[in-house]
Amino acid sequence: MSKPPRPERTVAKHAATTARERVLAAWRGVDLSALERAGKNNGRPLAKLLPDVMAGLGLDRRRGELEIVKVWNHLVDPRIVAHAQPAGLHKGTLFVNVDSSAWLDEIVRYRRKEILDRLQNSFGKETVKRISFRVG
Repeated sequence: MSKPPRPERTVAKHAATTARERVLAAWRGVDLSALERAGKNNGRPLAKLLPDVMAGLGLDRRRGELEIVKVWNHLVDPRIVAHAQPAGLHKGTLFVNVDSSAWLDEIVRYRRKEILDRLQNSFGKETVKRISFRVG
């Protein structure tokens, strides 16, 4: 007794793109290429991801802010450094704490422009746009 002929399996050929995928789809009777593509490892190397993550966290900007605090002692006159220290940088404004109102008046009247120019020459005009001095 002979076996009846095996019915042809119909497979959607539009989904299978390569010869391998077409043969596998015909053999299986089902086109699994979409599932295979979904299960494929689409991971990216860490070296390509890291710059985007760092930019998203704003670490370059934070590093620039810390650099300002570090080099303040070298850029500014030692007499001013003894009485004024940077407290932080927010949206281009450098906040500086001054120990007394007399020094605040001295710095704001006579030294603000000089300090701002030195900082902008060192770090760029976009990093330090303004300086705000306050007693504290």
